[in-house]
Amino acid sequence: MPDLLTHVLVGYSIGTLLAVRYERVRAAQVTLVMVGALSPDFRKIAPVIPTGPLELVTGGPISWTPLHTLGGSVLVVLLGSLLVAPDYRRQTIVLTAIGAASHHVLDVALLTATGDAYAVFFPISAYRPPSPDLYLSTDRWPAAVAGVLAIGSWAVRRDSTTETLRPSD
Repeated sequence: MPDLLTHVLVGYSIGTLLAVRYERVRAAQVTLVMVGALSPDFRKIAPVIPTGPLELVTGGPISWTPLHTLGGSVLVVLLGSLLVAPDYRRQTIVLTAIGAASHHVLDVALLTATGDAYAVFFPISAYRPPSPDLYLSTDRWPAAVAGVLAIGSWAVRRDSTTETLRPSD
């Protein structure tokens, strides 16, 4: 679970810093980056939604694993954008894609037995980029670092908000 927490905290940090930089990004949109950062791990839904009934309907095998690739992220981002009003779709796509990209960047850095990351570019390519082998998904220190980053981005956002609310001298 430290892995999920790390992705959420990094998504929060990125979204909060985007909110500081761009006026159109508000607190509600920060949540979109956080959801995007979790979206590749939607493949972990397998225990909740059994594939048996879906396989009967489709007539073929079903796997949730491709959701953890670039193609799966694009699919989730585009389908997720259909859940918002048409005026907000472009912003939803961009912010959730930023979150999903942060997830993939963090996961490519995971320590693996082979020294190669997963096929992140599937279905475009089966290439497995070399992993810098920085940490395990069970390590707690990345979540601690992400927590410090989240607190720092929260403080930056708070300072920028209070600065704009102060009366001019």
